[in-house]
Amino acid sequence: MVKFYSSTDTYSYPFPAVTLAYFLRYPNPYSTHVLSTDTISRHFDAETQRLTTIRLHLKRSKLPSAVQKLLPRSILGSSASGESQSYILEKSVVDIKEGWMDTESRNLEWTGVLSVVERQVFKRPIPTVPDEVKIFTGMEGAARRHGFINFSGNGAGTKVEDNGETTEVTSSVTLHSHIGETWKKKRQAAAEGSSDEEQPHKMGFLRSWGTHSLQRSIEKIGMTRTLRSQPNAREGMKVVLERMREGGLVAVLEGMRKDREAILAGRNLLKEGSRHTDDE
Repeated sequence: MVKFYSSTDTYSYPFPAVTLAYFLRYPNPYSTHVLSTDTISRHFDAETQRLTTIRLHLKRSKLPSAVQKLLPRSILGSSASGESQSYILEKSVVDIKEGWMDTESRNLEWTGVLSVVERQVFKRPIPTVPDEVKIFTGMEGAARRHGFINFSGNGAGTKVEDNGETTEVTSSVTLHSHIGETWKKKRQAAAEGSSDEEQPHKMGFLRSWGTHSLQRSIEKIGMTRTLRSQPNAREGMKVVLERMREGGLVAVLEGMRKDREAILAGRNLLKEGSRHTDDE
């Protein structure tokens, strides 16, 4: 069983600006659940002119309450209540010459319950009148040929030039519950004489629901969460792009700093409130 979501959108910003914003999108006011981002590897192929990056995002999350109700506590373990942290693996390939970026993100936790793979393809529109492309020289010319940098002399850093260019993005999310496959392996282990005392209970639970029914229910719940999160992801990108347009990279980095401080302050307030509740 597989659930699939797709959408198309257009950013009113040139392709290089959008690709840069993608790498600088965390944190932003719409991603307060993202705790950290680490670059695992980065490689530039001089022959193909492609940059490949692998990053790891740590996010604050938990299984949806509706999913928790479907599964017995013996499966959920410590995640049966309260928040937990999860890792997201992201791979991106940017081809600045051809004007496209392909990204793929997937969850590393709870893959046996629900695997979520998100893919985005960013493309620079093909010029309709290539003869009108202007020729620039020097460092500024190299930046302008990429279509997004305008050097200002006021110390604000590089800004995105509003030259009317756009970037198209196609997003897709594939949700696949593997819980039936996990249970099949457990049943086989039980049949081979596994000593796990909870196996009969687990098999009985699965039979009462039916593998396909359980998969469909979990995938449907995951799709509901996806539909809620996608608009926030787009708005977060737009925040970063607008900062870049208004104040260049300096404004983006300053915005990231303020967002990080606000997120930390909010978490401290939550912790204080939790302590007061426990004291009462």
